[in-house]
Amino acid sequence: MPTKKKPQKAVAKKAPVKKTKTKTQAKVKTKPASSKTHSQPEAAATTLSGKYYYFFAKGKADGTAQMKGLLGGKGAGLAEMTNAGVPVPPGFTITTEVCNLYYGNSLEVPRAIDRDLEKHMHKLEKVTGRKFGDPNDPLLVSVRSGSKFSMPGMMDTVLNLGLNAETLEGLARKTNNMRFALDNYRRFISMFGNVVLGIDKDVFESVITKTKTDQRIKQDSSLQENDLRGIIRKYKQIIKRKTGESFPDDPYVQLRVARDAVFRSWHNPRAISYRRLHDIPSDLGTAVNVQVMVFGNMGNNSGTGVGFTRNPATGDKEFYGEYLLNAQGEDVVAGIRNPQPIVQLAQEMPSIYKQLKSITTRLEKHYRDIQDFEFTIEQNELFMLQTRAGKRTVQAAIKIAVDMVKEKLITKAEAIQRIDPQNLDRLLHPSLNPKAKYDVVATGLPASPGAASGRVYFTAEDVVKHGAKTSAILVREETNPDDIEGMNAAVGILTARGGRTSHAAVVARQMGKCCVCGAEAIRVNTARKQFQIGKLIIKEGEVITLNGSTGDVMLGTVPTIEPELSGEFSQFMSWADEIRRLNVRTNADTPRDAEQAIKFGAEGIGLCRTEHMFFAEDRIPIVQEMILADSPEERQAALDKLLPFQKKDFVKIFQVMKGLPVTIRTLDPPLHEFLPRKEEIRVKIEALDKKDEEYEEKLEALQKVIRRIEELKELNPMLGHRGCRLGIVYPEITEMQVRAIIEAACTLARDKKPVCPEIMIPLVGHVNEFRHQKEIVVRIANEVMAKRKVKKLDYLIGTMIEIPRAALTADEVAQEAEFFSFGTNDLTQMTMGFSRDDAGKFLNYYIENAILPYDPFVSIDQDGVGQLIAMGRDKGVAARKDLKVGICGEHGGDPDSIDFCHRVGLDYISCSPYRVPIARLAAAQAELRNASSKASSKASSKARSK
Repeated sequence: MPTKKKPQKAVAKKAPVKKTKTKTQAKVKTKPASSKTHSQPEAAATTLSGKYYYFFAKGKADGTAQMKGLLGGKGAGLAEMTNAGVPVPPGFTITTEVCNLYYGNSLEVPRAIDRDLEKHMHKLEKVTGRKFGDPNDPLLVSVRSGSKFSMPGMMDTVLNLGLNAETLEGLARKTNNMRFALDNYRRFISMFGNVVLGIDKDVFESVITKTKTDQRIKQDSSLQENDLRGIIRKYKQIIKRKTGESFPDDPYVQLRVARDAVFRSWHNPRAISYRRLHDIPSDLGTAVNVQVMVFGNMGNNSGTGVGFTRNPATGDKEFYGEYLLNAQGEDVVAGIRNPQPIVQLAQEMPSIYKQLKSITTRLEKHYRDIQDFEFTIEQNELFMLQTRAGKRTVQAAIKIAVDMVKEKLITKAEAIQRIDPQNLDRLLHPSLNPKAKYDVVATGLPASPGAASGRVYFTAEDVVKHGAKTSAILVREETNPDDIEGMNAAVGILTARGGRTSHAAVVARQMGKCCVCGAEAIRVNTARKQFQIGKLIIKEGEVITLNGSTGDVMLGTVPTIEPELSGEFSQFMSWADEIRRLNVRTNADTPRDAEQAIKFGAEGIGLCRTEHMFFAEDRIPIVQEMILADSPEERQAALDKLLPFQKKDFVKIFQVMKGLPVTIRTLDPPLHEFLPRKEEIRVKIEALDKKDEEYEEKLEALQKVIRRIEELKELNPMLGHRGCRLGIVYPEITEMQVRAIIEAACTLARDKKPVCPEIMIPLVGHVNEFRHQKEIVVRIANEVMAKRKVKKLDYLIGTMIEIPRAALTADEVAQEAEFFSFGTNDLTQMTMGFSRDDAGKFLNYYIENAILPYDPFVSIDQDGVGQLIAMGRDKGVAARKDLKVGICGEHGGDPDSIDFCHRVGLDYISCSPYRVPIARLAAAQAELRNASSKASSKASSKARSK
């Protein structure tokens, strides 16, 4: 059966660009404003065709919501809102195609496209009645990024663009508010200096902080005109000192370099990290949105805010968000001031609140999904700046999906397709043990649910450095997009400033990290690597606990408990189960693992590894006695001691599974793995007391172990004496294991309890190997059943297909075997020639450099290993129509691999207990994606897998 190529997960290479100066080295062209000098130099000969600018104004837009790939999510949202009659400041979007042309043209926008920039600015001037650069009534714009997939805070924005010494005076006269004009100018210069020129924003922030300290004020809004003039003067001096050039006054120069800076931000380190973490292709590019400025900082009749149509943390149907009066948008998301809950706007501006609620409710119904929106109020007039599908926790996503089905906004199938199966991992957040005693030392906002304990670190770099060795919590005054790697490595995030829509909160929810924001009682001192709560000082490396569900901060480690899944989750998963064709089993070696898997919806055990039972403290000495035996009689004596342990294990597992199929693999690893390392034995020999009466006897015993280790030593043990080869050379091992399995099954059968054992022979490469082991299984099973007087016991005998030859000769093997289970870990290893133990030395390099698209041990190599699986399945089913076929490697919990298994017609997948919900959902999505599957195929497959 042909296989579909798996989407590339590797970090794609950047578009080829020439070496350029860094941002801080960049020079800003400041030529006089004229149509000729505004344009960039002529690009290399390029044939340009198509539409690169999309205008939106006064209820009419060139674009639509379906054009996210071209306009980015923000641009498509602005176009759709404009067409829907929502009050949106006019503007235009420069498409993602221009971004890619920019990177392919030596970091320059092609001249023909660049010329049209002024044409569209003139259209904005006509719509607004204002002129760009006019000293009397200046048009000011914002320049924002916007990619196809939401990347909050990862790319750059410039606000208040178009201000200079002349237009500043015009803005002041027009608004009759010089302080307002100066405040916008200082914001513009600092943002331009950071985003366009690459100057650290802390350099600008330190100027404001010193001015406020000198004037003994706390809030930016308390700065007076003279304070702001002084700040602006110092800002310009910083830019001159850092770049060697004056701050540009020409508005078109400002606009062009800001546009190019937004394009460059597509490849800034934090954006690259974000795309890598969320599997977003790097060749999509970002759009640039140029939009008329509206001002939320024109006094207490103005404001700005962000919000969600439902609670993004819990999914509750409540208006959720925050706002600030007399502020600009970055003040809310950057945590510069702690905002107010959006419901309070109903008291301060009731008519605006009512209008906002009406618009956002309409937007949610239009998009049929939770909306994340931004708004500005300018002198009692509401403007919508953005709407997009809201980022949400997986808990919220499931509740919202279920509720929207009940509200008849979406179908069950749509609900199933809205949840990324991998994100179900985040449902398994621990919570604080209600019986635990602890003292809360600070409280902030519950920004992202769950509980976590860890050592505190104050920079993203330190979290990355220590996070691999210990649980780390990132503590910051406020996070910023540059902290993305540290946030990913941390188990939890704590900030002193910022609200529930701040950067820390949004990113933590998306990552599934526990997060507490806006804990105002803490004072963070990054330089000293400590934070303080009153007189209490917590230093780097000390342990705290966060409760992201309540906002509490506690000293030390607080015990946690695992979550229970119920309510909307159960409803949601039941819909997935109605849809999916593939059965989902679990890999479980203990009753405890089996119980957990059943809670998560497992329909059987697809792999029970008997060797894991041998490593228990009371059994390993007996296993070693068996390995060290000098004769079959001694070996049998040791195996007789192991039999009761194995039987007891199987009885417990069968009882837990209550008649569901349990696939038990006979002994697989080479025997040397059960013996201690030779170095450990030599240490014991050196420690022997020569005066001990039993010295010689003890010495001989230890030397015997060394001799046996030497005898069992193999140059390539993974291809050596293991799996069915052990059972063939030492048939008494297989006999003991089969006897334990069948005796355990008979115990339940005699008590009228359902039991369904499946005995799986590992590492079969030739049908004769399977025949040899099958004869033992049948013979021992008949003996035990006769002895226990059990007339009927349903059991199956099958094999693990993990050697390429077994897949190639699957039709021969299927004449003997009743089921196949593809052991994809070893099959990948043998097909690709990669050692699982050694491939880590080069696999990351392969992936980073696009030699391989992804790790084949994480997701099935569909073009190579996949062909063997498809061939093995087809040849096997052709030879035995009732053959049951599944996989039991780690790939059984990978959604892409599950989709592949669905397409090639497997009957079941088996994965670790905590990935069972992921597999159930992925299997349902595979069915929906491949809806051509016939009902008869589904019915026959279900019958085979039971």
